[in-house]
Amino acid sequence: MNVAFQGEPGAYSHQAILETFGRATAALPCHTFAEAFDAVEQGTATLAMIPIENSTAGAINQSYDLLLDHNLTITREVVLPVRHALLVPSGTPRADIVRVYSHPAALAQCEHFITSNGWEPVVAYDTAGAAKLLAASREPHAAALASAIAGEIYGLDILAQSVQDLANNYTRFFVIGHDAPPRTDNCKTSLVLETAHSPGSLYRVLGEFASRAINLTKLESRPDRKNPWHYIFYIDLQTHRADPLFQAALVALRDKTVFLKVLGSYPAAPTPPTEL
Repeated sequence: MNVAFQGEPGAYSHQAILETFGRATAALPCHTFAEAFDAVEQGTATLAMIPIENSTAGAINQSYDLLLDHNLTITREVVLPVRHALLVPSGTPRADIVRVYSHPAALAQCEHFITSNGWEPVVAYDTAGAAKLLAASREPHAAALASAIAGEIYGLDILAQSVQDLANNYTRFFVIGHDAPPRTDNCKTSLVLETAHSPGSLYRVLGEFASRAINLTKLESRPDRKNPWHYIFYIDLQTHRADPLFQAALVALRDKTVFLKVLGSYPAAPTPPTEL
């Protein structure tokens, strides 16, 4: 099995692959999310690990758009605790640090930690990319914020771990592929739809799920890229696409939606613990 991901080796998507499928899993780094989707469609990779949202930063919009654009299915949900580590070239003391490199999201998630130490945040294209560049340049007075795995890969010292400002920092991933997984007891179904641009249209759609006691776990809106100021909706439900109640809801939605696409039914990830 070969699993594609966006980013450099040591990125959090790479970590999610190793923790989900095992350390021996072959991983295919891709420059963009679109390249990871294409790798699965073209057979270069069996699956792809795609981040869909972060518990503090919110949805990753490009991932949602690509789910609509590609004819692939969601095969699994993965929730990864994001624990940023402070990485430096070997032998660099903490007192020498002046600036810290990382992706903007990681810098934002560690803002209090950075400012409390009086360091300058410097934007990099990727968390693992920041670690890779720092290992190559050995820039004095510099550190990177990335995963501990990135530190191991690029031979950097880990001066501190879990330096993010909020303990409840999780990223949710979708594993995408060609084949639907077997049905499990705890599963979710994701779909995307568009309603008529008229009063009450979304209300009537959601009512078809509510009237059948199908629980919504997420509702996300995205612009309709072909029709300005119109919107499409991504919905996650606690059900399986083969469930008779869900099938009945789909039938009822035929005349309540402009289009509807089921993105997959898949095993749901365990709910992460709430940390104080």
